[in-house]
Amino acid sequence: MKKVLVLGAGLVSKPLVVYLLKKGFQVNVASRTLSKAEALVKGFDNGNSQSLNVNNQQQLKNLIADSDIVISLVPYTHHVQIAKICIDLKKHLITTSYVSAAMRELNDAAINAGILILNEIGLDPGIDHMSAMRIIDDVHKRGGKVVSFQSYCGGLPALQNNNLPLGYKFSWSPRGVVMAGKNNGQFLEDGNVVFIPSKDLFKNYVIIDIEGFGSLEAYTNRDALPYKELYGLKDAHTVFRGTLRNNGWCYAMKKAQHLGLFDDAERHDLKGLTYRQMVAKLIGSNTSDNLIAKTARFLHIDNYSTVIKNFQWLGLFSDNPVPDETNVMDIFCTLLQEKLVMGENELDLIILYHRFIAEFAGKEELITSTLIDTGIPNGDSAMSRTVSLPAAIATALILENKIKMTGVQIPVQPEIYNPVLDELARLDIECVEKSTPV
Repeated sequence: MKKVLVLGAGLVSKPLVVYLLKKGFQVNVASRTLSKAEALVKGFDNGNSQSLNVNNQQQLKNLIADSDIVISLVPYTHHVQIAKICIDLKKHLITTSYVSAAMRELNDAAINAGILILNEIGLDPGIDHMSAMRIIDDVHKRGGKVVSFQSYCGGLPALQNNNLPLGYKFSWSPRGVVMAGKNNGQFLEDGNVVFIPSKDLFKNYVIIDIEGFGSLEAYTNRDALPYKELYGLKDAHTVFRGTLRNNGWCYAMKKAQHLGLFDDAERHDLKGLTYRQMVAKLIGSNTSDNLIAKTARFLHIDNYSTVIKNFQWLGLFSDNPVPDETNVMDIFCTLLQEKLVMGENELDLIILYHRFIAEFAGKEELITSTLIDTGIPNGDSAMSRTVSLPAAIATALILENKIKMTGVQIPVQPEIYNPVLDELARLDIECVEKSTPV
């Protein structure tokens, strides 16, 4: 029986573990919190669990040596050290994280070891790569060229559970969401490179209409320029990747940024404060009297604005004590996690939307690909399914010798994306493609 080692038992782990257990593999889940690992394998004879100290090199070596393939779902900062052990022990590695420069440097070593280190095999990155490449390769096979490519993705509360201010609930790490708002953005538009500094990220958004859903805000997601080469889009004059949110999110986050709530610099003057007192500090006020009016003035908005009402609802003007953190961003993230929480029986929603303009002998064709997936009542979230199942499917394909590649890779080759997308469709996670003449 082939042995799979899963490192981490966080929010997205369950569908992956259950899929591999049902496929008949021996699955060993190692997590910092043992109870989480135990819960994932409960009821399966072919599942094991144990506690994990990811900084313990010897423990990692022992666990990896006793496996045929490793799936790392721990924070991405640990992936390179895990990859180096996998190379030494000649074990395949799967992650859902972006490829770092340090990981990319391990390509030759992985090839020499005869192993595959497959990264970015989740949702975004992951399904976005695979669904885009299937269309791009098809256009090229039909003798056409892609002249414009735009890709958007977002995780949101399902429509029936979109019942809180800000139109958002967390189905993954709040810190990850806020940290993403600190990234610069860059893309290609009509042949021109457009750079968006992080301070202007939430100012530069557009409203797009998605067929079958409605309108959403979209703002740039990191640097889209490498995808021109990565996806073979040599003829494209527009290459854009964006994040989707419900309307009103970008303006609220821009003002949160302006207020200083995205600041992760270490501070020693926050301990023992209330939220009111912290906000007073952020706006340079010696007192928290008339704080709402002062904050509105600081942000150049009206006292009755939606942003102020949202901040009031969050509790930023309350007398509750701030959590014991050493920077403002972590305090803000803790507050968001408390308030924008997904209820026990509530569902989330994933939207992935690609928009291509393809040219065939002078005639243009609009091609769209839309994935709308809602969480399962009393079951897995859409986020956990769409992030973890691609990794689980790829793991099974590698163990069944159906993917034979080596080196540091992402899923942009037909050998990977065709069988993974086909299996996802069987699991009711499917991109709907439409094509119309322009």
